[in-house]
Amino acid sequence: MERNTHPGEPDKKIDQGDSLLQCETSVIEHPYTNLNDGQWLRGNLHTHSTLSDGNHPPQTVIEQYAKAGYDFLMMSDHDLYTSETHYADLNNFGIALIPGNEISRNGPHILHVDADKHVHCHEDRQLVIDEINQGRGFSIVPHPNWKEDFNHCPHERLEKWQGYTGLEIYNGVVTRLNGSPYATDRWDRLLASGRRLWGYAHDDFHDLTNGDFARGWNVAYANHRSPESIVRALRTGKFYASTGVIISCLHVNGNRIHIETENAERIVALADTARRIAVADGSSMEVEMANGIRYLRLECWGRGEQFAWTQPFWRKE
Repeated sequence: MERNTHPGEPDKKIDQGDSLLQCETSVIEHPYTNLNDGQWLRGNLHTHSTLSDGNHPPQTVIEQYAKAGYDFLMMSDHDLYTSETHYADLNNFGIALIPGNEISRNGPHILHVDADKHVHCHEDRQLVIDEINQGRGFSIVPHPNWKEDFNHCPHERLEKWQGYTGLEIYNGVVTRLNGSPYATDRWDRLLASGRRLWGYAHDDFHDLTNGDFARGWNVAYANHRSPESIVRALRTGKFYASTGVIISCLHVNGNRIHIETENAERIVALADTARRIAVADGSSMEVEMANGIRYLRLECWGRGEQFAWTQPFWRKE
């Protein structure tokens, strides 16, 4: 089966080689270290089927993502633990399938990535996160800005909860619902407070006919195409989130970061509470992480709603 990077772009390759990031002597802490002997793999961690509120059976969903060139996928049906045993009854069409669940009842939703058990829907979501952390998986807070009040997950809870790995900074299905699909505002507020959290982009797929498909994804650097290796990259921040922009090079040297993309038209460097410290019109940028900056992240803006978001860089203390 032909494996394309993005639907409609059959000539692009998701494997960008080992040269995405080269790191020399640096005063910057970041997750993109030791990128050797691996490859960049694209996938979605937020996916629904007819087993919960999706409109297509799991086998159809997996086949569609495989045809679109995805490398990994997680079924996250509501309050349903999809295990390796469930996947064993399905054709994976060559993509890595990650066990998962979306804990939904009784409060804001929590994605359980690489689930190894069913987790109870505790009303106190800290208990949910703690129970997830007792196993091998990790948790992501999805679509915090969903609903009419842009407040599916109140920010005071994001500030209070401990032990979750990151949050969805883009959720595709909310583009057709009330609220905002973007949550970089929440991310920056948390990062500015000292939290070290990753930003993820997902489809939250439900229906092929409503435009839920291939809207947002993560591109993870994995040493193997196995679920274990991919999950390790997603847990430790060795990935970037995207809705269409492809990062081709990221070079860190001293206090400077150099980024190149295939198709960005503008790149923005944001520091601390989302303050823009540099803007470059074009597909590349070099930016200095000056003294006094606590964290810095890069947004790559493409045509239409094509973006890519790096994970944060922190200045070493």
